[in-house]
Amino acid sequence: MWAFLGDGEVDEVDTLGAIGLATREKLDNLTFVVNCNLQRLDGPVRGNGKIIQELESVFGGAGWNVIKVIWGRGWDPLLAQDREGALVNIMNTTLDGDYQTFKAENGAFIREHFFGRDPRTAAMVSSWSDDQIWGLQRGGHDYRKLFAAYTAAVQDNGRPTVILAKTIKGWTLGSHFEGRNSTHQMKKMTKEDILQFRDRLQIPLADDKLDAYLPSYYRPPADSPEAKYLAERRQALGGSIPRRRSVSKPLTQPDDSAYESVKRGSGHQEIATTMAFVRMLKDLIKDPGLGSRLVPIIPDEARTFGLDSLFPTLKIYSPNGQKYMSVDRELMLSYKESTEGVILHEGINEAGSVASFTAVGSSYSTHDEPMIPIYIFYSMFGFQRTGDAFWAAADQLVRGFVVGATAGRTTLNGEGLQHEDGHSHLLAATNPAVVSYDPAFAFELGHIVKDGLRRMYGANSENIFYYLTVYNEPYVQPVEPENLDVEGLLRGIYLYAPATIKSKRHVQLLASGVGVNWALKAQKLLAEDFDVAASVWSVTSWNELRRDGLAVDRHNMLNPQDQRSAYITQKLDGAKGPVIAVSDFMRAVQDQVAPWVTQPFAALGTDGFGLSDTRGALRRHFKVDAESIVVSALQQLAAQGEIKPKLIQEAIDKYQINDVRAADAGNTEGSG
Repeated sequence: MWAFLGDGEVDEVDTLGAIGLATREKLDNLTFVVNCNLQRLDGPVRGNGKIIQELESVFGGAGWNVIKVIWGRGWDPLLAQDREGALVNIMNTTLDGDYQTFKAENGAFIREHFFGRDPRTAAMVSSWSDDQIWGLQRGGHDYRKLFAAYTAAVQDNGRPTVILAKTIKGWTLGSHFEGRNSTHQMKKMTKEDILQFRDRLQIPLADDKLDAYLPSYYRPPADSPEAKYLAERRQALGGSIPRRRSVSKPLTQPDDSAYESVKRGSGHQEIATTMAFVRMLKDLIKDPGLGSRLVPIIPDEARTFGLDSLFPTLKIYSPNGQKYMSVDRELMLSYKESTEGVILHEGINEAGSVASFTAVGSSYSTHDEPMIPIYIFYSMFGFQRTGDAFWAAADQLVRGFVVGATAGRTTLNGEGLQHEDGHSHLLAATNPAVVSYDPAFAFELGHIVKDGLRRMYGANSENIFYYLTVYNEPYVQPVEPENLDVEGLLRGIYLYAPATIKSKRHVQLLASGVGVNWALKAQKLLAEDFDVAASVWSVTSWNELRRDGLAVDRHNMLNPQDQRSAYITQKLDGAKGPVIAVSDFMRAVQDQVAPWVTQPFAALGTDGFGLSDTRGALRRHFKVDAESIVVSALQQLAAQGEIKPKLIQEAIDKYQINDVRAADAGNTEGSG
C-alpha cells in the first residue's frame, strides 16, 4: 500500500494524527512517499524552518522506518570532498525558504548565496561553471536514488516506511514555473516553456509538432521498451487501476426470527432504543448466513452503549492478541483482545473509526467480500466531527450502518453543549448516499435494519448507507402492532395511534424518536382537557419524506401531463385539522416536510445550544414537551377559527408553560 502526499498536506491533522497506529499494527506493507517540494499553494511550507527534518522526527518518533532522498548523485563528489563538514553544515542550516529561492534564480546566484557562505565550500566549486552548479539535482528528481529508496521500502522490516523526497515544485516546466509561489495558479505554458519541457524529459517530438496553444501528445508505441515495461508491471500488480467492483454478490438474508426480540417489545421493562438495537445486533450475529459478516466499530464507548456484552464472544481485534492479564478477567463481560477478534475498537478516534467503517463497507468492491460495518457512536460526534469522512465514504460507494446513539438535544441530559445532538439529521440530509431514520420504538428498528440489509446486501444492492439515531432514555417498548403499516414505516410516516375520541376539533401530531412519547401524552391531554381529537403519526424519517417530495416535484416539473403527489401528502390526505410536527431535533428537521403538507403546519424543535438539566426541564425549555405540543395545537386551531384564543392562555396557565420547574422531571435513567 503506497500513499503519495505533499509536504504541505502534512499540516492536515488527518495526515499525521494516526501514524502511530501503523506502527502498532506492524503495517510493514505501508509506504508513505512525501513529496517535499517545500511549497504550499501560496508560499513555503516552512520558510523559516526545515520540513524534512521535522517530518523525520515525527515519523521516527512514531516508530516508522524513515528514508530521506535529499540530494541527487551530482552532489556525491562534493560530499566526498567535505572532510570538515562545511558543506553538510550549510545544507543543514539553510532554511527551506532559501532553498526555494535558489531554484528560482540561477547558478551564479547559488554560487554566491549558498556555496559562498564558507570559503571551503566556495573552493569546492571554484572550477565549476554556473551551468554545472545549476545542474545539481535534488534527490527526488534522481531516478536511481528514488529506485534505491523504493527498493529499501519494500524490504521486510516489521515497520511502515516513509520516504521523504526533496523536490522542486514545477520541475521541468521551465523558469516561469519552477519554485515560484504562483506555480499552482499558472495555467498555460509559453512556447519556450514547452520546448524546455520536451528537451529536459527527452520527449521525441519535433519542433513543428509543438504548438503554443494546442497541446501536443506523445504516446510510446505498444512495442516500445517503455510501453512493454508499463504493461508488464501493471499485469504483475493485478491489472488496471482504478478499478471499482460495482456489483456485489447478494447475501442470504436473516430469518424473521432474528428480529423477534424487537418485535415482541420489552414487556414491563423499560429499555432505551440503544439497548434494543444491541439486543437485535446480538441476534443477527448468531445468524448462520450473515452473522459472520457483521463488524461492530466502536470509538471507546462500548460500555456506554451496552456493547460490552459482545466482548466475550466477538472479542476485540488486536494484531498482538492479549499478552497481558486483564484486570477484569474474572468478570463475564471482561475486556478481551484477540488476533481473531471481530470488534474494531479504535479508541477515542472518530476519524479512525470512520476510516474503518469505510474500509469494511467497501470490501465488497475491493475484495469481493461483502462485510457489514456497524459503526456506533455518540450522535453529536458523528456527522458534526467527521462529516467530510462520511462524504468520502459515500464517494467510495460504502455500505453499512452508522448509529448515532445517545441522540437528541434533551435526551442525553446533564452533559451540556458538547454531547447534546439536535442537528445530525440536518447534516446527514446533505449527503446523497445517506438514508436516515429516527425510530421511536424497537419494532421500528427491526423493520428498518431488515430493509437496510436487503437494500444494501440483497439482490440488486444499492450504493447507500444507513444513519440511525437511537436514544439512551429507557421506556417500555411496545409490541409490534397488528396490521402494521410497514410500507409507511419504511418510507417515513405511518399512523401509530388514531384519535381516541370523537370530536369536531381535530389535529394531527407528527413525531419521531422519543418525541412520539410526548405526542402520545399530548394526545391524551388534548382529549381530556380540551375535547380535541388528536391522531399520532410516527415519522421514522423526515429526511426520506423530503427526498421523496423533491423527487415528486422534479417529476411534476418535467411531466405536466402526469402529476403525482408526495408520499406524505398521500398519507395525510383526508386527515382533518392542522399538523404539529415535533422531535428532539431542531425545527429545521421537521420543516423539511412542510412544502408537501396541505394542512396548516407548525413545527416544534430544540433550536439552540444544549443545556444541563432534567429531561423534563429541558423539553419544557425548548417547548417540545407534551404540554407545549398541546399549546401549539390550540394555537393552530384558534388560527383556523376552531376554538377561542382564550383557550390558549388557559392552557399556558394550566400547564405553567413558562416555568421549567413545573415540568415533570421525567425518567432520569440512561444506561443503554
